[in-house]
Formats: sequence, structure tokens, C-alpha cells
Amino acid sequence: MSVTIQHYRDLGEFDYGASIEVTPLIRRVICANPTPFTYRGTGTYIVGHGEVAVIDAGPPLPSHLDDLLSAIGPDETVGAVLVTHTHSDHSPLTKDLTAATGALSYGFGPHGAVGPDDPDDKVNFSAYISAAEQQKYRAEYDALPDELKREGADTDFVPDVALVDGDIVSGDGWTLRAVHTPGHCSNHLCYELVEEKSLFSGDHVMGWATSVVGPPDGSMQDYMASLGKLLEFDHETYWPTHGPPIPEPAAYVRSFIAHRTERERRIIEYLRSGPCQIADFVPEMYEGYDKRLWYPAANSVYAHMLHLVESGRARVLDDHGQPKLTSVYELTEAA
Repeated sequence: MSVTIQHYRDLGEFDYGASIEVTPLIRRVICANPTPFTYRGTGTYIVGHGEVAVIDAGPPLPSHLDDLLSAIGPDETVGAVLVTHTHSDHSPLTKDLTAATGALSYGFGPHGAVGPDDPDDKVNFSAYISAAEQQKYRAEYDALPDELKREGADTDFVPDVALVDGDIVSGDGWTLRAVHTPGHCSNHLCYELVEEKSLFSGDHVMGWATSVVGPPDGSMQDYMASLGKLLEFDHETYWPTHGPPIPEPAAYVRSFIAHRTERERRIIEYLRSGPCQIADFVPEMYEGYDKRLWYPAANSVYAHMLHLVESGRARVLDDHGQPKLTSVYELTEAA
């Protein structure tokens, strides 16, 4: 039976760039970078009053920097700029915000492994995309500011202060505890706001969609372990960087675990019909999704496939046994 996730997608009415107080300790400023990959845009959080922390400064848009500086009151200072992970919609603006405020940046560390740009190891779903859809996608891409046309890893970011699991960053009236949650990225951190029993969940757990897990830096095994790790806490609310807050987060996390387990089961079912490539079944598995999302979805399926290979339940029939995005896979007797 297919697992149904009860997503949270209603952000209500908001204005891009406006500072909205969402709890007594949290303000949110949503960046005007909506895309199929960022939902309504990057939600940057300002925590506390007086001496504040900023979480996920966002993409390198000058207008968003101006909005953040306007949201910080004339009598306020920025004590810390924290980064959940190094993707282009989360971390690049950090250097400009720290330069403007004198704050230090905090994060787990620089970006992890980046795969080679192999032109022979790319999926192609263009045969499924109509001419009208291609025209629409191109027009939307061309309308983006140049700063938003590059998506992916931010390999330039290096934090001033490196955090590990359990480290504390605090200010007047607020305490943020780092929770290392690798999977989406190897350097992904969530931040627990102790005073409100809430969690800034970055891209690890989002209300509007499931997270992409893209090798080599992303790991499905790590991602599943990190989901399980969150169940050890009793947070009342999650504040993801994209989309609205998530109430009753433990039940929601369990649905994510069930969803990924069911995805793995479906992949095994496809492989039971005979050797195949990931691109053979992504269109069916992700039917109904924006077709632009099929490409990152293929990376998540690849992460599942690597997990199957590592656990001895699948093997590669070509590429000298090296699992790639475009490899042909089959089940082993262990499956």
C-alpha cells in the first residue's frame, strides 16, 4: 500500500522581504526566489531580540540582504549567522551578511564531496516533456535573476566557527543547539531552539515536500538514520527553511521514514522484473510531479540504489561494477 504523507504547504498570505513575527522569539523573512526546487522561497529566520541570530541567510540576492538588514532593528546586533547546509539557496548570502554586520558565521563545515561532471552519466527525460512544457520551463528560467540561475552546492562557504553535534550557540534569551543530520547533505545541521522546544529543520524535514538525497555528498543510509535521530527529541514544532511550520513533527517524521521504506520496496519491485536503469522507472514512480523534479528525484533513487548495492541486495551489470546514475542494475539472491 502506498504511503501517504500529510504535507504542510499553506504559508498563508505574505509579502516577500517582509519581516513577520511567527513566535515570540522568531521572525521570518521570505526571499523572492520561488522555484520548483525552493517552493515559495528561502525562509530566513531571525532569532531573539537585541542580540539576534540569523539562520540560513539565503541566496546571493542583494535585495534579500537589504530586507534582512531592514528587519534587524536599529538597536539590534547580529551575534551569529548560522547555516543549515551548503546549498545555493541557503548559504551564499552569509558572507555579505557577516560583512555588513560584523557577525561570525557558524556551520558544520564546508561542502562535502562533489561528483565529477560526467556527460555520459546523466539522465534525460526530454522525451517525456512536451514542446509547450519546454517553452514554459525555458521562459521561467530566463526570467530568473542571474544570481538564482545556478543551483546546487555552495563550495565557497567555510564557517568562521565549525559546529559539531550538540554544540551550543546562545544569546540574550535564546539558545540554539546543533543537531547533526547528514543525508540531504553530509554537513546538514538542524538547530534546536531550546526555549521554545522547536527545531529549525533546514531541508532535512520540510512540510511542502520530501528532501532530495543526492550522492556523492548525500547518503540515503545517513538520511534514514538522521530521521530516526530526530525521534529521540520531543520538539513541538519544526521550522523548515522552505514552507510553513510543521506541527506534531514526530508523526510527520515517521511518515517520512515509512515513505522512504516504501520507495525502496517499489525500486526492488521494478528490479524484480529484470535488469534496468534508474531512468526506466522514475517517470512512473514520480508521475504527477513537476517534470523538472524528475532529475533530482533520479538522484534520490540513485541514493536508494547505492544503499541496495552496499547492503548486497543489488549489483551493477556494467561500468566495471561501479554504481552510477546511468548504470544497469539487477537484484542479487540476497534481495
